[in-house]
Amino acid sequence: MAGKIRVVIAKPGLDGHDRGAKIIARALRDAGMEVIYTGLHQTPQQIVETAIQEDAHAIGVSILSGAHMTLVPKIMELLEAEGAGDVLVVVGGTIPKDDAAALRERGVGAVYTPGQPVAEIVTFLNEKLAHVAS
Repeated sequence: MAGKIRVVIAKPGLDGHDRGAKIIARALRDAGMEVIYTGLHQTPQQIVETAIQEDAHAIGVSILSGAHMTLVPKIMELLEAEGAGDVLVVVGGTIPKDDAAALRERGVGAVYTPGQPVAEIVTFLNEKLAHVAS
């Protein structure tokens, strides 16, 4: 039975700027995905709990605060601890190239920075999660 790709869009930490997250959420929804937006100021624990409760296939972490090297690894660690290590994690925001590489080494599927076309994110998720919709 075919299903919809389910994506949690999360804004961790003290970052209060959510315009980009809302743009991504809308683009994913318009591409036929089911999107759960967590709102601002989420802890890694809240993000992982939401992903598990919502049976999400992916988490999109939007972060502009500079805390990505603390918060994202914590999300990855918690997913693994909860037996949800198969949830694809994608990060977007102002991420330096060296940090992006380090995040990918820790298991993040992709890192997107400002100015990258939204269609790239949609394509990436559709390709990585094709098994969900088939």
